[in-house]
Amino acid sequence: MENRNNVTVFILLGFSKNRSIEIACFVFFLFCYIAIWLGNLLIIISVTCSQLNEQPMYFFLNYLSLSDLCYTSTVTPKLMFDLLTEKKTISYNNCMAQLFIMHFLGGIEIFILTGMAYDRYVAICKPLHYTVIMSRHRCNAIILACCIGGFIHSTNQFLLIIFLSFCGPNKIDHYFCDVYPLLNLACTNTHKIGLLVLVNSGILALITFVIVMVSYVLILYTIRAYPAQSRKKALSTCSSHITIVVLFFVPVLFVYIRPAVIFPEDKVFALFYTLIVPMFNPLIYTLRNMEMKNAMRKIWYHQLFLERTKLFRNSL
Repeated sequence: MENRNNVTVFILLGFSKNRSIEIACFVFFLFCYIAIWLGNLLIIISVTCSQLNEQPMYFFLNYLSLSDLCYTSTVTPKLMFDLLTEKKTISYNNCMAQLFIMHFLGGIEIFILTGMAYDRYVAICKPLHYTVIMSRHRCNAIILACCIGGFIHSTNQFLLIIFLSFCGPNKIDHYFCDVYPLLNLACTNTHKIGLLVLVNSGILALITFVIVMVSYVLILYTIRAYPAQSRKKALSTCSSHITIVVLFFVPVLFVYIRPAVIFPEDKVFALFYTLIVPMFNPLIYTLRNMEMKNAMRKIWYHQLFLERTKLFRNSL
């Protein structure tokens, strides 16, 4: 069948038509976006410039922060720009590009979170073999697998949408281009495609979420016989990751683990995995992790000390 497409521009309806609400949202999202960049850059620099990068947990955290920066930057700048403009439009080509990049980076993030859960499982349940199993070669292979998995997921998603016909209307009830809102605008029957999207996104997210939860059930089962102090230490290293997993996966599952139906709450839930989680990720991992706080203190204190010493010497 010939793919007829009369739509060259989509209109994003966003959150509200009230100007005051849009200005308030812009200020809030600007604050969040600045916090995302500062927090995640702080983690990347602190891990890269310290010995923490040699530990698999922080090696993955480094890539998770980089993924967060790229992921939120695919949506947030356009969102803030639209809040200040009267016409919230996006071209067809840019819409397809945003769709592909978002699901590519989102897929990478899901798989990295799964890799981090595997790392914690090996560290606590197989401590004697941890250094052998989680070698740097294995860690690099896991990151490569995350990127390949994200690319395959995004390509499948992209191919399901790119051949659809859009002949009007062109108003997307969202603040970015996503699969379900686009399926609702297609001129053709999208029932079968919707089921494929459900498998490719919803079922994929559900399977990875179950794998992560099972790994933590096994961890809890393993540490039940540990002394109180060791049990507390093991739980502290896992609590930050569990918090991020729940904050990320629950909204994703709400949006994608269902047929192609649009709810008004989808935009609010989408904020969690596009904006809120990337902002809270650095806070949770730094405030609840003594190793991260010590590494950051050493690096930034050392840099400030050198800078002050240099200025003092120049003044003499």
